[in-house]
Amino acid sequence: MSIEPLDRSVAVFMQGNIHACPMRGHSTSFQLVDEFGDGKPYAGLTYEIIDYEDTVYTGKLDTAGSGNVNNHYCGPVVIKFNQAFKGTEAFYKDLRTREHYPLPITELQVRAEKTRFFSKSGVRTLANPAKDLAESNAYYQVEVSELVKHLAHLPPLAERRDPPNMVVHRLMRSTPQTRTFMQIDTNAPDGGMGAIFSQADMASVELGFSPPPPKPKGIALLPNKHHVLEVRPMRALRPMLSTGNEFCALNLYQLSLMATLSYTDFGQEPNTQPVKTDRVSFPVQPSSGNWFGHALPQFDELWKVDASQTQKYYPLYEEVPYSKRLEVVPFDPQLYPEVNDPALGDQQELPAKLHFFDDRNKDNSTDTQAFITHHDELLLISVRGTSETLPDGLRDGDAYQVPFQEGEGKVHRGFYGGAQAVFPFVVSYLERFYSGQKLLITGHSLGGAIALILSEMLRRNQRYQPDIVLYTYGAPRAGDTTFINSAQPLIHHRIVNQNDPVPSVPATWMNTYARPKPMYTANGVVLALNPVAGFALLVWGMSNFLGDDYGHHGELRHFMPVVFGKEHKSSILWQPGCSIINDHGCAEALRNINGSPRRGAFLEQLFAAGDHSMIGSYIPGCWASLRRWQEAQQFQRSLVTYREFEWVSGALKNLKDQLSAVKRNLRDHPSAYVRHEEKTHKTAVLDREISKIEMTHARLVALHGQRVTEADVYGSYADQPEWVQENLRRWNAHPENLVQEQLAMIPPAAQDHDAAIAAMTGGHAVGAPFQLDIDSIV
Repeated sequence: MSIEPLDRSVAVFMQGNIHACPMRGHSTSFQLVDEFGDGKPYAGLTYEIIDYEDTVYTGKLDTAGSGNVNNHYCGPVVIKFNQAFKGTEAFYKDLRTREHYPLPITELQVRAEKTRFFSKSGVRTLANPAKDLAESNAYYQVEVSELVKHLAHLPPLAERRDPPNMVVHRLMRSTPQTRTFMQIDTNAPDGGMGAIFSQADMASVELGFSPPPPKPKGIALLPNKHHVLEVRPMRALRPMLSTGNEFCALNLYQLSLMATLSYTDFGQEPNTQPVKTDRVSFPVQPSSGNWFGHALPQFDELWKVDASQTQKYYPLYEEVPYSKRLEVVPFDPQLYPEVNDPALGDQQELPAKLHFFDDRNKDNSTDTQAFITHHDELLLISVRGTSETLPDGLRDGDAYQVPFQEGEGKVHRGFYGGAQAVFPFVVSYLERFYSGQKLLITGHSLGGAIALILSEMLRRNQRYQPDIVLYTYGAPRAGDTTFINSAQPLIHHRIVNQNDPVPSVPATWMNTYARPKPMYTANGVVLALNPVAGFALLVWGMSNFLGDDYGHHGELRHFMPVVFGKEHKSSILWQPGCSIINDHGCAEALRNINGSPRRGAFLEQLFAAGDHSMIGSYIPGCWASLRRWQEAQQFQRSLVTYREFEWVSGALKNLKDQLSAVKRNLRDHPSAYVRHEEKTHKTAVLDREISKIEMTHARLVALHGQRVTEADVYGSYADQPEWVQENLRRWNAHPENLVQEQLAMIPPAAQDHDAAIAAMTGGHAVGAPFQLDIDSIV
């Protein structure tokens, strides 16, 4: 039945089981405020109040975010805000109505997303102007998830000083979870709040024969008090990622972290198939699930992307409305029974199944892992590299070229198998959540090679034809020159660290025809035990000049240390064109005698694998480059100082002189280097390399004269300088980001007299060595 409303803003409905002769006369008032004590963000919200006798009162908050219920039945009341979002913003409407995992976004959630934290760190407030106005000291810090019906898509609760008084909830009558005990009126608010959970029912629960009553929804308020509810803003952190096509230092650093994160598991609990609980969580750190499904949604600034990591490297984060975070889809068998019901068995969908690809321990396993997530502007894919396992070693070693079925040319069979395995996983995700976003794809080592082939497969997909930008780190060659040329439209920024040997294999001169499988297996075993040493054996055993050459795709940027003594060094990120610097193994290949290359210095580098490590080399180098580019942009300086320019120029001249000497010796004494029939070929290779050294020097000159723009540093964020500065303040709040790291700093002035004069005059210090030996590079 219903009765007349007590005032114009409150409608009253009665249902459930009312006690005999219940008493009325209690009143309760409340106000919703943000962390600044302002109630205006919540003005006009429709609320629902249920008292002890199941009388339902509805109304709207006034312009100060306040409301009240007068003359309700004696006892506490529960307040809820379940009104669905009905605004005109297309972004929220699309989320509510999307085909897969439509989100039950409420008007309260949208209002909370438009408020901001009092503290930039997202820590809950200790003081609030509205707290002093709360009569009888009834002041609670609450979250949207405590006031609405569906919460699987909402962030976990954050630590707070003034939580709601849960004891008050126990004074309300419980509701059974199922129809086992009594028929529930499904038309009643929240499934029939007043359906009594009897003592007999509770006894059945305690004996384990029945499920427990559901967790109460809403916030319980004491009668005859005024309550102030401080609603936590629904803001989240997400890594700043440029959606521009051009290379930028921001993405260089940010994606190095995301590429490393792919080496972790997803970290979902329970980690079973099917999941029989009502919810899943992501407690494992570090893991991609914890990053995007737990920590960043509740505003935790994470830095660890590898369990062994000790040095803190924080991403640059931006604060965004919660619905614009990098999403991990909700898991709720009641809300999404068609996909989340445990009865579906192996077909049940889970966040781990949608966001994380892992075919280990499966039939026809490729031992490939990758994670995927998205927000409204981009879709992020990260592919894991070699993880010192036998399957990875076998995949790395299977360098036989096979036709690229989706396009032109041939590709590395092992890498292609990994890309073919992960492709359906990515397409399945696109089918659900792709709406024209930019695809940012990244990977390290083996993961970079798979990411390249995967990106080209996606680019050629006629259904989606997505806009793709690829960043790879230390990736080996993945295809022949025909494949490379046909994939030129794919935007690929390829990063190589100093003497990282992996990008030099498979070498352009390696065998591109089938070899007996036992050879690949043996090399794969070595790769599993020591991936870099395994590559050395591949180089040793597969050398010839037959077939279409393997080639590198993408625009190379190379970290090159410049050492000014034992205590001072810097690092230049640039684009050398000569193979001696790019691929390291070229000079030794030139000395190929009867098919058996000599590789003394190269082997030493292969066994010293530090330059291939993400944690030890690539991430520090990317961080240092970002710091240097920021400084160059801020102070309008060159990326290459005069001192560095002179040092590298001299080194390039030394390389050119060495190659010219090799060319002369090859001309005068060919039998000491190669068989006679190979002389012409080797001479042509030397000529090309000398020409490329000259081109490399021209690039160095251009880099020395270049002035860095905001777009060079921050990509698509360049047109939002105030936003960049706001997020930089958060980043700079961590002392680790302000440390004086040599590789990131302009080289210090020389200390001795001669060097000081040279620095001032632009000349060389008397007696200072100026050489860079080929063998020290290759």
